[in-house]
Amino acid sequence: MTISFALRQAVNAVASVNALRPMDGPRSAVPAFPAGWLTSELAPQLLAATALDAGIHVARRGVRTPTDRIGLALAAASAAGLAANILTGSRAGAEMDAALTEVGIDLPGRAVDWRSSSRPFSYRREGVRRVRNLAYAPGGKRFLVDVYHHRDTPADAPMLLQVHGGGWVIGNKDQQGLPLMVEMASRGWVCAAVNYPLSPKAVWPDHLVALKRAVGWMRTEGPQYGGDPGFLAVTGGSAGGHLSTMLALTANDAVLQPGFEDLDTSVQACVPFYGAYDFTGESGIPAVRWRVESKLTRMVLGRDAVFPDSYLAASPLAKLHAGAPPFLVIHGTNDSLIPVAEARDFVRRLRDVSYNPVAYAELRGAQHAFDLFHSLRSDQVTTRVAAFLEWTRARAEEGTEPAQPSVTQ
Repeated sequence: MTISFALRQAVNAVASVNALRPMDGPRSAVPAFPAGWLTSELAPQLLAATALDAGIHVARRGVRTPTDRIGLALAAASAAGLAANILTGSRAGAEMDAALTEVGIDLPGRAVDWRSSSRPFSYRREGVRRVRNLAYAPGGKRFLVDVYHHRDTPADAPMLLQVHGGGWVIGNKDQQGLPLMVEMASRGWVCAAVNYPLSPKAVWPDHLVALKRAVGWMRTEGPQYGGDPGFLAVTGGSAGGHLSTMLALTANDAVLQPGFEDLDTSVQACVPFYGAYDFTGESGIPAVRWRVESKLTRMVLGRDAVFPDSYLAASPLAKLHAGAPPFLVIHGTNDSLIPVAEARDFVRRLRDVSYNPVAYAELRGAQHAFDLFHSLRSDQVTTRVAAFLEWTRARAEEGTEPAQPSVTQ
C-alpha cells in the first residue's frame, strides 16, 4: 500500500509538471498532450483527489517509513503544481477580455456559473433542445448535423456552425464544441455541430466541399428552427479550426462548390480554436515543417499531392484577403500538437490585410483541446466567445463598415 501510494503520487507529480511545462519536441508531443490537457483542465478535481488520497493514507498508515514520507512529499509537489494550474486557468477570462478590448469590444461576457466546472461533462441547459442526425447532403453518417436551439428561439436568430477536430482522420459532431453549442443556444442562437468526410478515404478538398454544403443547408433549413440565413458564424478546434478558417476565407469559391456554385457559402464571423494555418511550412516554424512533411499531411492531401501547389490549396496562409470576416483566434501557450507560434504568425499576417477586426487571445498554460468540456478555463472562454459573436451580430445589423485595415502588431 505504501509503495502504491508513492507511485500514484509520483505519477500525479509528473503529470502536474507536464501540464505546466509540457515535454518538448515532435516525438513527445503526442504523450504530452493528453496528460497535460486532462491535468490542466481537471486540476480542481485532481487536487481534491490528491488531498483525499494523502489524507486516507495518513489516517490508515500514518507516516512510518521513508516511502511514506516520499509519497507525501510527492503529493505536496503535485498539489502545488495543480494549484498553479488552477491559478493559470482562472486567468483565462482576463486574457480573453484583453483580446476583445484590443479590437474595441467592451461587452463583458455573461457571468460564469462556476458550478458547471464541477460537472465537466454535463451539457444540459434548461430550454435547449438538440435535434440529432439531420442529413445536410447525401452520403450517410459523415454528412449529418445536430441542431441546438432554444425552445423559445425568436425568428431571425443568428446561427453558428461548429466543425469538429481530430486531425482530419477521426472525430465526430458528438464529441467537441458542446459547451459552446449549449451556451449559444441558451442565448437564442441556432447552432449546429456537423460531421464531414474523413481521410484517408476523403482527400482534399473533400472535407471543405462537404462543409460548404453544410453552410448551404444551414441557410436553407436553419430558418425552420428560427435561424437567420443572413448571419452565420463558424467555429471549430484543431483540424476544425483549420476547416472553419478555410470556410471563412474561401466564401463562394466556385472551384470548391462543384455543382452548387451559386449557393451562398459566406460566413459573417470565424472563431478558430488552436487551428492549423500553415500547410507549406512557409512560417519557418520547425514543428510546422515537421507536420507538413509528415504522413498525416500526405494522407489528408492525397497520394497525388504535389508540393507546393496542392499544399497551398489547403493552407489558410495562402487564402488571406482584405474581405475576410471578423476573426477571434484562440490558442494556448502550452499546445503540444499545434505550436502557438503558428497562431501568432497567422494573426499577424491576417491583420496585415484584413479590413475587419482580428482579435487574438493567447491563453497562458492552455493545452490543445482545452475547451472540450467544462472547466475553469473553458467556461470563461466560452462566455467571451459569446460576447464576441453577439458583438459581430450587432455590428452586422448596424451595417458597420471597416474604415481601415486592422492594426498590425
